[in-house]
Amino acid sequence: MNKEALLQVEKSFLRGTWDSSISSSSSIVPIAKKVVDGDLREVLTSSGARQVISLQNDDLDRPLKEIFDLSTPVDGDAKEQELLRLSLAIALFHAFVQANWTGPDLDFQPLEVISVGGLSLSEDLIQQKAIAELAYGGEPAYHLTATPIFLRLSQLLLTLPFLHLQTVQWWQLRVALVHQQILDEPVVDSDLSSVSLESLVSVVSSDPDLLGRLYLERGRLDHIYYQEKSAAEYFIKAARATNLQYELTGALGKRTKFQQVDISQLVLLAESRLKDDRPTDNGTTSEIQKPSPALVLPETFSLNDDTLLEQTEFTSSQPASFDLHLHHINPQNQPPLHPIDQSILLSLCLNVKNTSPSHGLTSEQMAPYIARVLSHPRNWSIHTVALLLRSRLESSRTRTVERSTLQLQALIDQMPTSDSTLSERLQYFHSIPLPNRWKLEKELALRFASLGVVKSALEIFQRLEMWEEVVNCWRSMERPDQGIAIIRDLLEGHKTEADEVLSRGKNIPELRRHFQDSSRKAKLWCILGDLEPEQAKQHYEQAWQISNKSSGRAMRALGGYHFTRGNYVEAITCLKQAVRINPLLSRSWYVLGCACMRMEDWEGARNAFSRCVAIDEDDGESWSNLASVYLRLGTNRNTVEVRIFLDFYTQVMNSLNFILHCWTTTP
Repeated sequence: MNKEALLQVEKSFLRGTWDSSISSSSSIVPIAKKVVDGDLREVLTSSGARQVISLQNDDLDRPLKEIFDLSTPVDGDAKEQELLRLSLAIALFHAFVQANWTGPDLDFQPLEVISVGGLSLSEDLIQQKAIAELAYGGEPAYHLTATPIFLRLSQLLLTLPFLHLQTVQWWQLRVALVHQQILDEPVVDSDLSSVSLESLVSVVSSDPDLLGRLYLERGRLDHIYYQEKSAAEYFIKAARATNLQYELTGALGKRTKFQQVDISQLVLLAESRLKDDRPTDNGTTSEIQKPSPALVLPETFSLNDDTLLEQTEFTSSQPASFDLHLHHINPQNQPPLHPIDQSILLSLCLNVKNTSPSHGLTSEQMAPYIARVLSHPRNWSIHTVALLLRSRLESSRTRTVERSTLQLQALIDQMPTSDSTLSERLQYFHSIPLPNRWKLEKELALRFASLGVVKSALEIFQRLEMWEEVVNCWRSMERPDQGIAIIRDLLEGHKTEADEVLSRGKNIPELRRHFQDSSRKAKLWCILGDLEPEQAKQHYEQAWQISNKSSGRAMRALGGYHFTRGNYVEAITCLKQAVRINPLLSRSWYVLGCACMRMEDWEGARNAFSRCVAIDEDDGESWSNLASVYLRLGTNRNTVEVRIFLDFYTQVMNSLNFILHCWTTTP
């Protein structure tokens, strides 16, 4: 198989659509095509897959990379062997995504994929082992994750040496993005964060759509790590790569049925430059066309309000300003966008939310991005995310909260269905912020709780086994004793979890059960410490010991416990361990800085508050404390004052510019 054909196959993997110009006699190419087309069952249950994914022993005290020998040589030369392993890694990864994100439900089980030979090892034991190994940086993986063994095997396959393939690093990025979303809190993967994109950029520099996806996905990783400034830069790079033209401006229009006077309304003008990735009858690509009526989309609820219009009705065919590059676009009838450009707009919209305070102006600024994507549906998954973001914006308004809740419920109900193909759902999955199933259900439960329907929220949380939220529900019903009883019963073994979890552990030796559940038990001890302040110290220390000194939450809680009691030396010790485990949480750095100030450790305080403002540039308290620390240090006073003034001036000007922009573009 020559290098050019190999790269074509790799690019087909990344795009999610098969390149019909690929010509190769390799026996692996048909397998690769099935992976792209979404025929995952046929790929993973084939004899070739079972030859690679074979169990060598059933000793669960050993890591999975030793239990499985994934480097077993298969037929073909080195290039074909690497391509087969990448094909299987992607198939396993997408099967995991299908089971937990996109749906529809899987039609095969792990033991149909894994060759166990004559070994006596059940599927439940393998799944539990995978959950234990997916815990990372002191943060447990969600224990009801479906088919976690698929994600773990995909990770292991991607860590094997690849000498002939050029895009393996990209798939490592995609797997890392998904892995972060099954942890309680995101944890920085230092190896992945330090990787340069230059080698990947050089591979796809001639393909604007792939280059845009690369920057977009890298920005999403920074977004998960709370590095909003860096994420915004990557989102803008993605827009430049695809040559997406967009401008936020105003145009005369109406938002209510009884409005008599046209008022300037905020609108996002956008135009794609990418060609349509769907082939025409002659096999070539075409300009962006309006979606086919046969396109299956998620159920969209109408507003049906007696006052508000379904969407802003623009009465002017021109934007308010004629100095725009896109002044030729009619705000009421804009051209369709390429799905990748729609994904970029949704990410830019998300960045507006993350970098702005939560108030009406932010919602007004986000709404035009969502409306622009919803105006021309192009893909099932992208449309789902747009509806979800609209649902979130509408959840705080009296006239729209009903549709918001119904829409969220409909999005959850559609996941297991087969109303659209798997290949369509996966094609742009990696470029959009689509939450997994349990997070969507958690969001619905929180929506119920905010509306006062606490019992319905409680039922969802109990089914999802989110015990911290269950406790909060009992608190809101003024029954904190029920929450304490639940946590104690779980820790003492009197209360079982879901039937599926219970069935997994029936024949597990106690030592193994303790090892596999240690991260979850540590979390339960932390929750109990929050509920019983008089015994909090003992509970947090118990959590720390049970987790084998890896629980960041236990150290954060213990540090806060000592800080509130004035034990600053102990608080500093605990919080330093907490930020060493997970350095992404600015609150831990802030409390550490305050403790250092109380002990007059000005260097330690400076480092802590510097990390705070690096994570969140709009943290005013940290900026103020950092200024005080610099004045305490023996640094040149003028230099310090200039630096603080410039930082403060920058923050004020950014805020004023944002307020002025919103004031001039909103009614």
